[in-house]
Amino acid sequence: MVTVPETDGHSRLPAERAAAIRTRIRELHRRHADEPIDVVSYYPPEAEARGDLFGLSGVHVSGVRVSVGDSDVRFPLQSISKVFTYALALEDKGREATLARIGVEPSGDPYNSITFDEAHHRPHNPMINSGALAAAALVHGGSCAERVARLVARLRVFAGNPALDVDPAILDEQLRATDWNRGLAYLMRALGMLDGDVEDVVRTYLSACSVTVTTDDLAVMGATLAHGGVNPLTGERAMPADYVRDVISVMLTCGMYDAAGQWFHDVGIPAKSGVSGGIVAALPERLGDRGVLARARRARQLGAGCEHLPGSLRPLRAARLRRREAGRGVRLISGRPARSQRCSARLRSWCLPATPRRG
Repeated sequence: MVTVPETDGHSRLPAERAAAIRTRIRELHRRHADEPIDVVSYYPPEAEARGDLFGLSGVHVSGVRVSVGDSDVRFPLQSISKVFTYALALEDKGREATLARIGVEPSGDPYNSITFDEAHHRPHNPMINSGALAAAALVHGGSCAERVARLVARLRVFAGNPALDVDPAILDEQLRATDWNRGLAYLMRALGMLDGDVEDVVRTYLSACSVTVTTDDLAVMGATLAHGGVNPLTGERAMPADYVRDVISVMLTCGMYDAAGQWFHDVGIPAKSGVSGGIVAALPERLGDRGVLARARRARQLGAGCEHLPGSLRPLRAARLRRREAGRGVRLISGRPARSQRCSARLRSWCLPATPRRG
């Protein structure tokens, strides 16, 4: 689906350019749809039956939308939710108070490692589990239910979809298998890094992870970040503009866990993956291009999923460098469950031929 508005309020996106975007995304989908994949060992067994699902979706800040493949199939946000929990924590507590509890440095360790920034007595960043638990504890609310309701309400604004909600079956499954996160949270509280009831904090965190979306939803969420915190389809503000930079910068440096450096080197676009196979990416208009890509397939993980979209994002880095004259804005594409190969070995071989520069 591609919709080209008559005007977008910033700059006009020609119909032929939208068609070129659609063609490129379809080529990416066709190129990678049949590649072998597998699933992380702890992901629910029913994921095996959904292994062939593959969707790509894109949203430009002007409102142009592109969808290919299984873009309407729902899947849980999982670790992608960390981006939006952190955004709400920043809004509720402010930058300084949030930084006192959660750092912004890449850890160099897996997503669930029990390591901390000992110099500052805090988790390294909000994209790893310890930092996401700390962020969940910072969200305002008189109860766990109130904090979850606020998170879900904010996710709905990001996606422009009032139907987004926690999937109770997924949440129950995660609560039964979350001893690691529960133990991590208790350790953090013992070390003075976490306040409040541990069980409530863990439930808040996992509730956000259990919200189900489609790649179409996820693309709008990324485009909202790219658009300075304003949903480009509804015009509703999802987060204060002052904190968008904080979120985008942490996605760039920490969103792909222990492969963040390789991702930045090879792709160069802020992104966040999740073990359900989704990945969201956003490139703010101030960086000089209008494109980002994200997608989803079944996931095995590097950290919790760097390999969720190697092949799709690298071409857009080259395009970004070639198209600085293209205008303002960001194009966001999202996806679903990925592959087993390490992204560092695949990024170079999965790119499309460069699109010739015009004009």
